[in-house]
Amino acid sequence: MLRHPETKYRPFPPVDLVDRQWPNRTITQQPIWMSTDLRDGNQSLFEPMNGERKMRMFRTLCDIGFKEIEVAFPSASATDFNFVRELIEGGHIPEDVTIEVLTQAREHLIRRTMESLRGARRAIVHVYNPVSKTFRDIVFGMSKAEVVDMAVSAVKLVRQLAAEQPETEWTLEYSPETFTAAELEFSLEICDAVTAAWGATPSNKVIINLPTTVEVATPNVYADQIEWMHRHLARRDSIVLSLHTHNDRGTAVASAELGLMAGADRVEGCLFGNGERTGNVDIVTLALNLYTQGVAPGLDFSDINAVARTVEHCNQLPIHPRHPYVGDLVFTAFSGSHQDAIKKGFAVQQPGAFWNVPYLPVDPKDVGRSYDSVIRVNSQSGKGGIAYLLETEYGIVMPRRLQVEFSGVVQKHADSHGGEISAAEIWQLFSTTYFETSEPVRYKEHHLFEHGAAQGIRLNVEVHGTSHLLTGEGNGPIDAAVHALQSAGIDVQVRSYEERSMSASSEAGDARACAFMEVANAEGGAGCYGVGLDSNIVTASIRALVSGINRAESSPQRSIQRQAA
Repeated sequence: MLRHPETKYRPFPPVDLVDRQWPNRTITQQPIWMSTDLRDGNQSLFEPMNGERKMRMFRTLCDIGFKEIEVAFPSASATDFNFVRELIEGGHIPEDVTIEVLTQAREHLIRRTMESLRGARRAIVHVYNPVSKTFRDIVFGMSKAEVVDMAVSAVKLVRQLAAEQPETEWTLEYSPETFTAAELEFSLEICDAVTAAWGATPSNKVIINLPTTVEVATPNVYADQIEWMHRHLARRDSIVLSLHTHNDRGTAVASAELGLMAGADRVEGCLFGNGERTGNVDIVTLALNLYTQGVAPGLDFSDINAVARTVEHCNQLPIHPRHPYVGDLVFTAFSGSHQDAIKKGFAVQQPGAFWNVPYLPVDPKDVGRSYDSVIRVNSQSGKGGIAYLLETEYGIVMPRRLQVEFSGVVQKHADSHGGEISAAEIWQLFSTTYFETSEPVRYKEHHLFEHGAAQGIRLNVEVHGTSHLLTGEGNGPIDAAVHALQSAGIDVQVRSYEERSMSASSEAGDARACAFMEVANAEGGAGCYGVGLDSNIVTASIRALVSGINRAESSPQRSIQRQAA
């Protein structure tokens, strides 16, 4: 039991702001968004991203619509430095995107940072130093004057080095780290000194970023701090006021929302909120919160599944199934009363009318999802769950999203037939749904071959009854098969892939390998699963790919894009 917190912890004092205005305001426009997935998010991972995952994340962020992206801490490692150089020298940065890099306020780190940006069209140099009394006294042993001098000297050095690279359009960002735990008057003093040292003007603005380096109070206190700074900063018309909220108290989204109401212009964060300790603000949640209030967020999450799968791949972290807007189960109702209310809501929802469906704050279609009304029967119910029966009786261990998808098939069968569904009936439904698909593509056989570093495949299939011998190459058998099918006019994305060994005692024939593949058409949108069984895992994988293509083709809402052969 937790005891006597009053003897160990002090409540954070309120801000003296008796005429605060933010409680009476609403957010009416999108902020400037800055993604720090490649810096703050990356440095928090068990295994930081390699070059392939970094580049894939960068391209995804550009596609979503971020115009400012913090790409690295180039003075911290050769990997980060080289990634910045690759972006610049390889021409990977779109014309309307500005890259940002972070550096501590130390001369040798600043010089290394500025060198990494040589040749960039535009760049934001983000300088920080801690300012709170705890850090001044315990970590650095510095006076207030010394802390101010550290920040001002760093800014003057950045300005000098920037002048030596006139081909680049430079923006300064300054963060008084540990802002939320520092005295407001001192934060104001150091920020004013920074903007003066840079020579900030309305046409040459400085980004002043006020982070909740560690959450120490409730979101309303942070909003008071932001409004106080917003009112008192010198040269406010020459400042972009930015927020970087962390989630130590679990309120990063609320802090950012209230901070915007208090006068901030810009938000830094990660797509799904990963970052040091408990993470940064979750930009997907924050942006879609705005969306549900009628404010266009300026970021494209219309195919949220594709974004989620990419981020999971790049971060090697799963997204929680109950994550707002994005989790695999957020549009799935297990409660009968919820299902009934949602069904009635959909029945009366009129096209063009304001969204008003019970339990659903956003239309699933807006984010490329669908509503899955699922009656969940688990092993504790006395009847056995769908997934439980398939695993114990047939050795099929389904991925979570496939469980949701297939539960809808079982639900439809239960609605039309009534009564209890046996394990044999569930297996027959599974087989019919995923294995007995032959149109438009029927798999016959394949042969693999090596072509240098690439994997080649000769694929024998029928497409709409016509035999084809297709050839493709890729970074593996699946990628090669996808390229081979493209030559027959079938263009498909592979969203996710899993393979499982099956127990020798399973009743699913002699197959010992099972492959699960989530596919979508080339333009994105909702995906669906294909499943393949075979004693050979490569064959099982190709069967899963063909199964997914055929299922997508047969669905009226999912069509595989056909290109001219």
